[in-house]
Amino acid sequence: MNDTVFYHSGPTVTGRVVRLMPGYAREMKVGQPALVVVVTAATVGRLIGRAILSILQAGTRRGAPRRFKDLRKAPEFLVTPLRLRDAAGRLCEVEIHGHLPQSALEPSDHIQVTVARQKDRTMPPRVERIVNITTGQLLRPRIPTLWSHIGPALLLQAVLGLTLVGAIATAYTAGR
Repeated sequence: MNDTVFYHSGPTVTGRVVRLMPGYAREMKVGQPALVVVVTAATVGRLIGRAILSILQAGTRRGAPRRFKDLRKAPEFLVTPLRLRDAAGRLCEVEIHGHLPQSALEPSDHIQVTVARQKDRTMPPRVERIVNITTGQLLRPRIPTLWSHIGPALLLQAVLGLTLVGAIATAYTAGR
């Protein structure tokens, strides 16, 4: 058989697992404009929240908030190359982004993979979902997003900050 590796362009690939390659970490990109808006709004919310808490809880301390520099550093996610042999006997490679249970895919499992092209066309397609026909499992790898990286606490502070800035702006324009 020919061992040339193909990057399948179709939306689905059906075949048998040849092997899962060793995984490695890849850094996710974080859009700085969105991050600046969220951090600025959260800072306003945090300042007002601290003022209220300092009145209510004199003397108690909390952990320091994450710095902008720390937030700009993107989270890493696991990338695992997967090789499978399709029905035509071609060796195809795809990438699984995120974690899957270790026993989810075994060599020679019959699988159907839904793939999507990556922005970098030189990279193998990214797996969106895997149907393991052998075991009957449906697998969906998940990777971190900008919102999960920022976290619910900072997002809540940003919403509070935007709400307060909006209320102040409305009161200011109404008073004119």
